[in-house]
Amino acid sequence: MKQICVVGAGYVGLVTGVAFADLGNQVICLDIDEDKIETLNQGETPIYEPGLKEMLQRNVLAGRLIFTTSYAQALKDAEFVFIAVGTPSGADGEAELKYVRMAAESIAENMNHPLIIINKSTVPVGTGDWVANIIEKHQDEPIPFWVVSNPEFLREGSAIHDFMSPDRVVLGSLHPEAAERVASLHRPLRTIIQITDLRTAEMIKYASNAFLATRISFINEIATICEELGADVKEVAVGMGYDKRIGPHFLDAGIGFGGSCFPKDVRALEHMALIHGAHPQLLRAVLDINRHQRRQTIVKLRALLGGLDERKIGILGLAFKPNTDDMREAPAVDIAHQLLREGAVVQAYDPVAMAEAPHILPDVRLVDNAYEAAENVDALMVVTEWNEFRHLNMVRIKENMAGDVLIDGRNIYNPDRMTSLGFRYAGVGRSPKHGNGG
Repeated sequence: MKQICVVGAGYVGLVTGVAFADLGNQVICLDIDEDKIETLNQGETPIYEPGLKEMLQRNVLAGRLIFTTSYAQALKDAEFVFIAVGTPSGADGEAELKYVRMAAESIAENMNHPLIIINKSTVPVGTGDWVANIIEKHQDEPIPFWVVSNPEFLREGSAIHDFMSPDRVVLGSLHPEAAERVASLHRPLRTIIQITDLRTAEMIKYASNAFLATRISFINEIATICEELGADVKEVAVGMGYDKRIGPHFLDAGIGFGGSCFPKDVRALEHMALIHGAHPQLLRAVLDINRHQRRQTIVKLRALLGGLDERKIGILGLAFKPNTDDMREAPAVDIAHQLLREGAVVQAYDPVAMAEAPHILPDVRLVDNAYEAAENVDALMVVTEWNEFRHLNMVRIKENMAGDVLIDGRNIYNPDRMTSLGFRYAGVGRSPKHGNGG
């Protein structure tokens, strides 16, 4: 049993702490948010993630997992300290590191024995060296420590599975023996463990997310071309995916990516490139195409309705992806704001994001289910591909609507069937002969 401290009980930190406890370690999760810690100590989770609440309660009951706001308590017996705090985008797209700095300073001021300090947060290349310097400067007396980079690759909605069954674990350090000790924590996962230097490990995270975002933007650009040339992007993606050099993943055309990782990480990598004299043209294009997808959805809707002023629009899906309540940089937020700016009346439904939605979209009417979202609307927009939306009674949906426009922003419906039901259907990258528009 290892003694582990996780600083930051947000999405990454909480999943990391709970999962390490479930592997049999003694874990203390620390956060300076007293309300969050109180909620966690009551066995409740502040985020929605399938399987997380049950695993948390099991390990709290077993005595392997506790939560605190005290650095002294959290570090008292720790061998490993994971820094898993937020790194939001700054004004120029850079990763904001103030929470990492605060964590490093507090660790330095409270540590009383040697520690291995592991950066789990997504941080710019060179942050590991920076954290080491901060700790050295803020120690009351010199105590040995070692810094390791261990970037996370968790997908919201499947984070527990991703932690327990990872494709790989990446560790970077200037001290191989420290990296090996962190590797020992992950060996029960029976996966590939790549050990490299600090800066390379930090870059692997950014390069991975930027590449996945690039695939999404690429297929969305192909979708735009398909609409003009009369091809079906879904079939195009299938044909591409059969090629083993390409594969089928992240080739679903739609209204673009959102969330706390892809937009932020691509912007941060672009910023790193700029300030070091590189020319990130491809990264800029990835972000521009992603913005275009959201704008193009409004363009289609405006054209089909002949304007948006005083039109009533229903939105299905507010979270940035299924199986999460996270609305950070969600396409639905941008789309709803633009609809409201153009004078539309908007009502919306999401299976799990309804508690968060009033704080982000106070001018949107929130309803209790998908059928109510369709009531008396001129157009219905599918923005998040929740499974329950795939299985709706679309005859009933059509009967509930005042109009007939269906914007399928995730291509989850069969265009021919939707057209046969009387919808004016518009997907993404699906040509008029497949039911798009008119």
